[in-house]
Amino acid sequence: MRDLWDWRRQIADLYGAVRGMEPEAGWRLWRDTRNRLFAHHSQTSLEPAALAGFTGIPLYPYDPALRLLVGLTDISGPALILEAGHDGDVRATPFARTDGLAALGGELTLYWIGGYGGGVFLPFKDATSGRETYGGGRYLLDTIKGADLGQAVDGRVILDFNFAFAPSCAHSDRFICPLAPLENRLSMPVRGGERQGAMVA
Repeated sequence: MRDLWDWRRQIADLYGAVRGMEPEAGWRLWRDTRNRLFAHHSQTSLEPAALAGFTGIPLYPYDPALRLLVGLTDISGPALILEAGHDGDVRATPFARTDGLAALGGELTLYWIGGYGGGVFLPFKDATSGRETYGGGRYLLDTIKGADLGQAVDGRVILDFNFAFAPSCAHSDRFICPLAPLENRLSMPVRGGERQGAMVA
């Protein structure tokens, strides 16, 4: 438990640092810190075979066009029950819909994770899912784990798809992760953030 606590603290500290930086410099810090954690931390989701020649999580190059400021529209709807392995089922209640992702071919629903404290969760799929990126989708916001780039001074939410990351189950079948619901799919390819590919030299 202490190792997991440390991992989550480092991720939360990382996002806190990134929020205060110029976007591409923050992305480089995010990339380098995650590579260090994946390579050396006891809570890495990588299997020993992948660690043996690990050279870094494969990412698309940084694209400034994928950093978007979006409004949110309040919505309501029935909760989704998402399977999460030994953590049990996760109850995710839709509470807002983005307004500003038309260039990516659709809007996305933000979910509130139930349970003590709760948190915002934004999983998504796009036209790269299952081809260039993990088939189960990727995450952009997961505030329980610290993944949150904040908001602009006008209140719009910062959604920078260069920071999209695959769930742990993309790296190991030891994990069962909540996956992006089918309705949270963008019709355009989002070539930013984590992609599939070799992680070894």
